[in-house]
Amino acid sequence: MTKPTTATELCDLTATEARRLIGTKEISPVELVESCIARIEAVDGAVNCMVTRAYDRAREEAKVAEQMVMDGDDLGLLHGLPMGIKDLEATEGIRTTWGSLPTKDTVPEADQGSVAAVRAEGAILLGKTNTPEFGAGANTKNRVFGATGNPFNPELTCAGSSGGSAVALATGMVPIASGSDYGGSLRTPAGFCGVVGFRPSPGTVPAEGKAAALMPWSVLGPMARTVADTALLLQAQMDDDRRDPFSHLVDPRLFASVDGLDLGSIHAAITPDLGCCPVDKGIADTFKARTDQFRGVFAEAQDRAPDMGEIHRVFEIFRGITFVAMHQERLKNHKDLLGPNVIDNTTRGLEVTASDVGWALVEQARIMRNFIDLFDEVDVLICPAASVSPFPHEQLYVDEINGEKMPTYMRWLAISYAPTMAMACAAVIPCGVDHRGMPFGLQVMAPNGKDALVLAVAHALEQYFADKPDLMRPVPDLAKLKA
Repeated sequence: MTKPTTATELCDLTATEARRLIGTKEISPVELVESCIARIEAVDGAVNCMVTRAYDRAREEAKVAEQMVMDGDDLGLLHGLPMGIKDLEATEGIRTTWGSLPTKDTVPEADQGSVAAVRAEGAILLGKTNTPEFGAGANTKNRVFGATGNPFNPELTCAGSSGGSAVALATGMVPIASGSDYGGSLRTPAGFCGVVGFRPSPGTVPAEGKAAALMPWSVLGPMARTVADTALLLQAQMDDDRRDPFSHLVDPRLFASVDGLDLGSIHAAITPDLGCCPVDKGIADTFKARTDQFRGVFAEAQDRAPDMGEIHRVFEIFRGITFVAMHQERLKNHKDLLGPNVIDNTTRGLEVTASDVGWALVEQARIMRNFIDLFDEVDVLICPAASVSPFPHEQLYVDEINGEKMPTYMRWLAISYAPTMAMACAAVIPCGVDHRGMPFGLQVMAPNGKDALVLAVAHALEQYFADKPDLMRPVPDLAKLKA
């Protein structure tokens, strides 16, 4: 097999292009895996994102994948594509730590469903990507592996909790990676690292092993460097598993092509803060400057926000009881081994009363319905991906915005947790750099069930941004990272 003349290095190919070239026998899965391994070895010392590696098995699987191509076998959607799996997902025979000392030596006996699904479609697991302990907090650091640095400045955070996946994508270590999202765990790292992340509607990607199955807030989802690659991975991740009560059949053909949408037919609502979220003035100014450059492409662009009611209290209540469900036994038995975020969330949750939960259920329903009502008049809602620019990863979280003290360690994430509470599906796409020269991202969202529309709008915007210096996806300086 011969390498295409258009690519600098195979690991920098998009997933869709690499998959096409594998199918036409122009590149080999073996060559692609070796290119990705070489990039990891060259760059990861600077950023620490691929924390557990499965090179030997990946090389063997790549040989099998190559032979399948040569034999003319039926090939899966992701055939031969190297992939990073977030270290919150169980992987058969490969260490899965959840970023926590009490579970740091776990080697699962089976893949969880989301991993089995992508492997069944031909993905080759290259390694596990770093995450904060049990995904708690938006700064990817833990006591097992340490901190993951932002690829544009390794002294700054890549956000979290899917920070390792975002960094692996931005630096070309893998073309696709898995993420998960509760209060922005997939979207904030995508924004901070200049890649694409998609929070699907609950149940689109089954999570059959969730401790609290009736909580819809945490979802599994795809990450990549382009919207088309993200949609490709989503097709492979989707399934129907009755062990997840929100799981449902979704026709993957809805996501087979994100091309063809006319932005001139779309009515958009644009808001810098969702009407309720603290946002750094520099980010708000960047958002206005960027949206002013493209708002004219829509049929209509309204400056408006949904009524989010008492969204912050709702989030804190549900976040707390989720952590109680997941971690109260760990808090009781292993508190000395747990990090501050897990302890803080679980402790807060133990103070929540039945009255609090009843109130939150009613208020969340009201917020969700108000959010849906907005979309009687618009098709999508656009806001920043994050409320601040990347900050030093030595700083666990943002405690102040525009001189205002944040009341909780999660409040700076309101721009992403508010859509979660409204049951939105949301894509984050890169949109140039912010006032500090760091990646700037946009959220494109719509109500639960509108996944295909959100991806199509995100793809159309990505295509529009592609040749505009102020709007195109930024790329990290790999030579600097290698040095």
